[in-house]
Amino acid sequence: MSVNKVILIGNVGRDPDVRYLDNHVCVANLTLATSERGYTAQNGTQVPDRTDWHNLVFWRGLAETVEKYVHKGDKLYIEGSIRSRSYDDQNGVRRYVTEIFVDYMEMLNTRQSQRQGTQDSASPVQNQQAATQPGTGESGVPF
Repeated sequence: MSVNKVILIGNVGRDPDVRYLDNHVCVANLTLATSERGYTAQNGTQVPDRTDWHNLVFWRGLAETVEKYVHKGDKLYIEGSIRSRSYDDQNGVRRYVTEIFVDYMEMLNTRQSQRQGTQDSASPVQNQQAATQPGTGESGVPF
């Protein structure tokens, strides 16, 4: 038995690229960013934030939903399988691509944050103020 299952939570990096094939099947592609927070090790070494980018592929009804409702910056939960393929570019160089074929998607943005739009830009300022409170250290963690 083998398992090929991917679960990701991240932010959409660009608006979906949607196309319809000859047989009216919808295909959507987008990138999803997943990030790990940086930290300071006990010896003082700074470990920076790390962001990985994932190529997502949606088919049929799921692709049509993505076309209507998913936009750059949205937070998504996805489940799917990982697939690798290769192709020859215009110069004849072999290229390799790893993609996530999505089986399930859930939008994690709240309706309120979608309606507020640009008003969300104030929240990072509030978080910065909370992180500088006495006793919390530079990372905002109270230990």
